[in-house]
Amino acid sequence: MILVFGSVNLDLIVPVPSLPAPGETVLGEGLRSEPGGKGANQAVAAARDGARVRFAGAVGDDPFAASALVTLREAGVDLSLLATVPAPTGVAMICVDPAGRNQIAVAPGANRLARASQIAEDDLGAATTLLLQMEVDAEETALLIARARARGARIVLNLAPPLPLPREAVAAVDLLIVNEGEAAALALRLGTDAAPAALRRALGGPDVILTRGEKGAVAATAASLIDQPAFAVAASDTTAAGDTFSGVLAAALDRGQDLALALRRAAAAAALACTRPGSQGSIPDAAATEALLARGENAPGLP
Repeated sequence: MILVFGSVNLDLIVPVPSLPAPGETVLGEGLRSEPGGKGANQAVAAARDGARVRFAGAVGDDPFAASALVTLREAGVDLSLLATVPAPTGVAMICVDPAGRNQIAVAPGANRLARASQIAEDDLGAATTLLLQMEVDAEETALLIARARARGARIVLNLAPPLPLPREAVAAVDLLIVNEGEAAALALRLGTDAAPAALRRALGGPDVILTRGEKGAVAATAASLIDQPAFAVAASDTTAAGDTFSGVLAAALDRGQDLALALRRAAAAAALACTRPGSQGSIPDAAATEALLARGENAPGLP
């Protein structure tokens, strides 16, 4: 089982001809809203890939909450650990340019009131893969990591956004996922290089995956470096690609796949997410991911 402790937002998405520079106003091409939040995105990705998923987080008692939870419910994610709190549901404001690049600002709202205490000890045993991000309170995430480590759960941490988390908490996870910006921020705090092998040595424990967009991903383990090329696709919107990668990777590991196979599956799903507009609406199901895997990294003819 996968247990996600993380954020749930309503995304407000504006397609723009170019991403605004500091102080610049850019006129967009309409507005659409869609469920989002890194935690919810990753839960949907894991569920669509066939995993059994529970989600623990928080929403407000407001009209945005129902809209933010629609896709989680449709994907069959168990929301029995979700809390309703006296704060507005989280909102993300997203600008997307024609090349699929984005700029995102988040108003966390209720996500700041998600608590590790929502999760019982029995939910953190060896049969659980705990999937974490950094859009909820860092102290609560650190508390949950310590509890999960003591109970024997597998812990996967996507250090996004790259907010400070105690070194001992990061070192206690089994697998750390960072992009290039997140790796650089962590390396600065650790006083080391941003390469995944250097981060792994500095932390003294977790395997480290560095995602590099169209350059693919690299995983550093105790035994080796695993280089996973990106799948060749025509990107139109990268908004949920990283979350798709993390959710599908966790789902594959939870099913017992080794890291190399899980890494390839996650890369394929993330590539597909880049070909579709939006947040949770862009996340592929298992059948689509398997079709791309059958075609290979250089799959031509994708939209």
